[in-house]
Amino acid sequence: MPINILVVEDDEDINRLLCDMLKENGYETKSAYSGTEALIYLEQMEWDIVLLDLMLPGMAGEELLKKIRTTKKMPILIISAKEEQNVKINALRNGADDFIAKPFDIEEVSARVDSQLRRYKEFSLAPVENIIRHNEIYINKDTRETFVKDTKVVLTNREFDILVLLMSHPKKVFSKANVFESVWGIEYLCDDNTITVHISNLRNKLIKAGTSNDYIQTVWGIGYKFDI
Repeated sequence: MPINILVVEDDEDINRLLCDMLKENGYETKSAYSGTEALIYLEQMEWDIVLLDLMLPGMAGEELLKKIRTTKKMPILIISAKEEQNVKINALRNGADDFIAKPFDIEEVSARVDSQLRRYKEFSLAPVENIIRHNEIYINKDTRETFVKDTKVVLTNREFDILVLLMSHPKKVFSKANVFESVWGIEYLCDDNTITVHISNLRNKLIKAGTSNDYIQTVWGIGYKFDI
C-alpha cells in the first residue's frame, strides 16, 4: 500500500520542495496551503504522517495540531520558523512527534520522516493494549522498547517496569512500597535507596533522550507519579 503524506505549508516553494523530496523517496503526497484546507483533507482520508507548519492562514498550526490529536494517531512533524523554546515544548506537549526549525536541511527532514514512519508502523502492528504513549514518550510492552520522539532509550528491566507502571496510571501517586512490590515482586522492606537510584537513572535517561518535561515527579513523603 502507498504511504500517504500530507504537507501543510503555505509557502509554495517550500511545499513543492518537501513534496518533491518525498515523492523521490516513493511516498504519495498532498499539498495543503492553509489550516482549513488541511482539515478538509484530514477528514476525507487517512494519512500516514503530516508535515505541519505553524504559521498558516485560515487556521493556525497550533490549533490544527490539537484538532488532529483529538481523533488521529499518525505522526505529526512540525516544520516551523518559530524557534522559541516554549513554542517547541508546547507543540510536543500538544501531540507533535518531532520539531524541525526553518531553515532546514532537506536530508534531515527526509531522515526524520523515515524514522517516524518506521516507528509508527512498528507500533501500529502491536496490539493497542501493549502500546503506551504520553506526549513524546512511547512504550511497546511486547518488544520492551522505549522511545522519546525518534530516539530509542535503553533501559534496564527494572527501569522499564517502573516506567510502565507509572505511565499506565498517569497522575496516580504510587508509594515507594507500591513501586517496589509491583516491580520487584517481593515484600517492601524500607529499601528506599534501591528505588531512589532506579528512579534517578530512569529520569536521567529520559531527559538525556530529549523529553520536554521531567515527567516522573517526586511526591515528597509519599512516592512518585507520572505527570502529563
